Amino acid sequence: MNYKYKTRGVCASTIEFELNNGIVSNVVFYGGCNGNLKAISKLVNGMEATQVISILKGNTCGFKSTSCADQLAIVLENALKQQSEE
Repeated sequence: MNYKYKTRGVCASTIEFELNNGIVSNVVFYGGCNGNLKAISKLVNGMEATQVISILKGNTCGFKSTSCADQLAIVLENALKQQSEE
C-alpha cells in the first residue's frame, strides 16, 4: 500500500513510501538533506517496519526535537496502525 505524509518540524516536507505485509520499500523524502535521506531510504528498503521504527524513533536533528528519520518512524507507526484497523 502506498502512503504519503506531510512531515512536521523538519526540513523534508513530505515522505512517501510503500508498506506491504509489514515491509518498507520505495521511501522518498521531499526536501531535506538529499544525500543523507537517499541513504536512509536505501538502508530501510526491504526492512520490517517495526525494525525501522525501533532504530529510528527518537532521533533528533540539531536543536530540533525530531528529525527526518524520526518522522519516518512516526509515519510508519501511523501506517501500521491504519493497516491493522482495516
